[in-house]
Formats: sequence, C-alpha cells, structure tokens
Amino acid sequence: MAKVVVMGAGLGGVACAYEMKKKLGSAHEVTLVGTSAFFEFTPSNPWIMVGWRTAPQTRVDLAKPLADKDIKWVPKMVSAIDAAAASLTLADGSKLAYDRLVIATGPKLAFEEVPGLGPKGYTQSVCTHEHALAAWDQYQKFVQAPGPIVVGAAQGASCFGPAYETAMILDTDLRRRKIRDRVPMTYITAEPYIGHMGLGGVGDSKGLMESVLRQRHINWITNAKVVGVEDGVMTVAEHAEDGSVKKEHKLPFKYSMVIPAFKGVDAVAAVPELCNPRGFVLIDEHQRSKKYPNIYSAGVCVAIPPVEATPVPTGAPKTGYMIESMVSAICENVAADLAGQPATARGTWNAICLADFGDTGAAFVALPQIPPRNVTWAKEGKWVHLAKVAFEKYFLRKVKTGSVAPIYEKYVLSTLGIESLKT
Repeated sequence: MAKVVVMGAGLGGVACAYEMKKKLGSAHEVTLVGTSAFFEFTPSNPWIMVGWRTAPQTRVDLAKPLADKDIKWVPKMVSAIDAAAASLTLADGSKLAYDRLVIATGPKLAFEEVPGLGPKGYTQSVCTHEHALAAWDQYQKFVQAPGPIVVGAAQGASCFGPAYETAMILDTDLRRRKIRDRVPMTYITAEPYIGHMGLGGVGDSKGLMESVLRQRHINWITNAKVVGVEDGVMTVAEHAEDGSVKKEHKLPFKYSMVIPAFKGVDAVAAVPELCNPRGFVLIDEHQRSKKYPNIYSAGVCVAIPPVEATPVPTGAPKTGYMIESMVSAICENVAADLAGQPATARGTWNAICLADFGDTGAAFVALPQIPPRNVTWAKEGKWVHLAKVAFEKYFLRKVKTGSVAPIYEKYVLSTLGIESLKT
C-alpha cells in the first residue's frame, strides 16, 4: 500500500484528495494536510470584506467529509520537507512519511516586498478569510467616515481578478449605502493596460473593463509600481512603455486593498532544486517535479512564466479551471506510476474566470491561457453575478459531500451553456 500525501487544503488540494482517493480506492492510503480545520472558499472573500457573507457561510469543516471518503486528515502546518527521505515535518515536530507527495499549498503572500503593504501595514487584503474579516472590521469604521479609496494589484501580482472584483463590489456597496458620492476611487495596477489580467488580455477585455470603470467613476493608473504605503498615503510610480518612471503619484486614502505579489511557501521553497528563485515548484508537462520524481504539484504554487514581458512585472494567473485540470492530470499520473506505467496525462491549462462586480459581472474564457488561442471570449452581464453566487453554493456543497472534480467543466461550462467553448 502506497502512502499518497496531498499538502494544502485549498481548492487544488481538496479536489486532489477526493479525486485521488476515488481513483486509487482502498489499495492505497491518501492523506490531506492543511493549515486549519476548514476549507475556505477564497472567491467569496470580497463579499466577506463588505459584510455580504460571514466566514462560516463560506467554509467547510473538513473532518467529517474526509472521514466519509476514507481520507486521512492532518490539520497541521508543514514546517519542512525532506525530499530525500520522503518525509514531512509538521509544526508539532511529528513526521509524516510519503511515497508520493502532491504540493498544492497555494502561495505565500509577499507583502514584505512593499513597505507598509498588507494587514500588518496600512492596506487590507482579500487573499484569506482572516484577511477579509480584518478588512470588514476596517470597512465598518470607514463607512462611518468615508473618504478616498485605493484598490489594486502590486508589481509582480498574478491574481488580478479579485482586485477588480473588490473595486466593483465596494462601488456597489457604497451606492447601496448612499455614500458613493463621498468616496473618490482609484484603481492601481501593474498591468500595462486595464483588462490585461496577466493574460495579455482576453478578447476585448481592455475595452470592456475600461468601460466598466468609467461607468462606475473609478479612475485608474496602469504600469503602476507601489513604492511604499504610509498611514493614509500610497506612493505609486507610473512607468512608461520603456520601463522608465513616467510620473510619481501620492494617493491619499482612507481605505485600501492591494493584492501583493506571490511567492512559494517557506517549507516548499527551502527544498533544494525543487523550485525557481521565487519558490514556485518547477514541473514537467505531467505536473511532476523536475528533480524529484515522486513529487507532483498543482495550483498557484507551480512555476509558470509570464505570458509576456511588461514594463512593470506581472505574473500569469492560475484560475480554478486550470487548477482542476492540473489536479486531474496528477491523479491520472500517480495512479499510472503506482501501477508501474509511464505518466501520460497533461493539464489543459485553460483559463476561465467569473468576476463578480456586485450587481453585475464579467466572464472571461481563454483556451489555452497562453496566446495564440483557439477560443477567446469575454462577456458582461448580471447573469455572471448570479452565476457566481450559485457557483459558491454549488462548490461548497460538493466539498461537503466529497465530490469536487470536475466542477468547472460541469458547472462553468455546461451549466452556463458555454460547453462548446471547451473545444
């Protein structure tokens, strides 16, 4: 009996544990390791930030659903990986051996790369439930004495959707409160143009997103590098196409949310020859480590080069649909490996994004993610908002019942009536 350990209990890790156990059955042992007792639906965090959701509404206690599927559950942080000995060291000092390891940890949030950035500084975050709850606490104070808002994504960021969502959801909530007229808003981003999304644009995403920002009276600064943040003031350097500084802005704010750049988590980044300099896992076309053949990786923690060079560094996003395809490939390849067969499965690496704007939204489809593409598709409408609300409930229900994958293919493609885009 082989011991397969999945490290990370987010979207990729939970999906991998369920699918892996379904594929391997009772012949092999599957263990999921996470940093808390809960699966947290991260896409709900902008709603938590404005009080439209509570944390208990958007999370699942994993103990029972995992036990129901005969998956071992270890809610402890991994402090070190000994790849040579095929062993994990947990936060309490205990060891966990593995025959095959799947790394699906998600990222480390690199707030420290910008002075004053992040919840320990002067800006908020929607990257975790804990951060979103802290952002909600600050937002309740803000609405009592509103003022300027600055929202965006810092240099090196690769996850732009939540930044756009935050700006639009704040706009929607402030209008409902009848105080939007007292809140100047600015969107700052490392993207070379609005709607770039780290993807080089998707269809006419530039025109679509610029139009949405204009309609909502949100100003923007692109090619923006956040130099530093002080209490109530953000310094932003706007760069020209050649990379030189075009203009420096001093942006006052009373509330701000900025997505940071990502890095690999410490335990993963510390493994010799496993990762690139940013701590992201280097993998082959079968999601397998290039150095350690018994280690696989999926999700935000894998190394993917930027789609294109930009004046201010931007990363390539890893969307849910892409992560799901990585997970399916890993499960196929681990099963083959344990059966003595070569790995053949590959992730499709397509990008599908549902961006909620509070009262409307935009859907983006890029197949494949990196241009040139077979399909490029972008649409706006209230149906996207409604679809994302429904998807949240659908996904959480699937986690509770232990049947996660393939969610995006079944729901986002089929339920939304765009399954023809798959090919």
